[in-house]
Amino acid sequence: MAEKGVKVFGMWASPMVIRVEWALRLKGVVYEYVDEDLASKSDALLRRNPVTKKVPVLVHDGKPIVESTIIVEYIDEAWKDGYPIMPADPHDRAQARFWARFADDKCNAAIYPVFTATGKAQREVVREAQRCLKTLETALEGKKFFGGDAIGYLDVVVGWYAYWLPVIEEVSGASIVTDEELPLMKAWFDRFLAVDVVKDTLPPRDKLLALNMARRAQLLSA
Repeated sequence: MAEKGVKVFGMWASPMVIRVEWALRLKGVVYEYVDEDLASKSDALLRRNPVTKKVPVLVHDGKPIVESTIIVEYIDEAWKDGYPIMPADPHDRAQARFWARFADDKCNAAIYPVFTATGKAQREVVREAQRCLKTLETALEGKKFFGGDAIGYLDVVVGWYAYWLPVIEEVSGASIVTDEELPLMKAWFDRFLAVDVVKDTLPPRDKLLALNMARRAQLLSA
């Protein structure tokens, strides 16, 4: 008999996985969550994603879908009658996809080096991260959320910034998103984290902080 229902293979501290959980919860979809040990991935995960072998993987009625942004779009299409994640207008959808790609390709790549950089090198990578986020911030101008009056696709894609970036700042001692440098982004952080679906899905901050402190120490000592 074919497998029925919805299952998510993830890792509790992954900001890419939480995108999928946010999308499912916005839609009101009940799902089973399987937390993976990324150092010893399960056969079940590897069977469902033999190409990249990464999380997240969404399994819907036995059929696997991979890559977080693709999964979020799939969820919006598969459960059309639920909460609308993608914009209704074709141009707005294209813009949301553009900014999501910009964030993943440019901003994430600018943010990650802050985690392990120190001294002058850290100041330089912080400035680069701020420049990138400042560009992304233009998509927030005149709006409560990236999706307008309510959270949408782009909020789901970049929403991890609101929770993970302050952790990165605390671990590294850097300041990236400030009221002075990125006022719209900083205000959006507070609004986004106040949404019930968002805050109810977040991992424990102390646990996330401890994990990232240990990771940074390990990387710096390597």
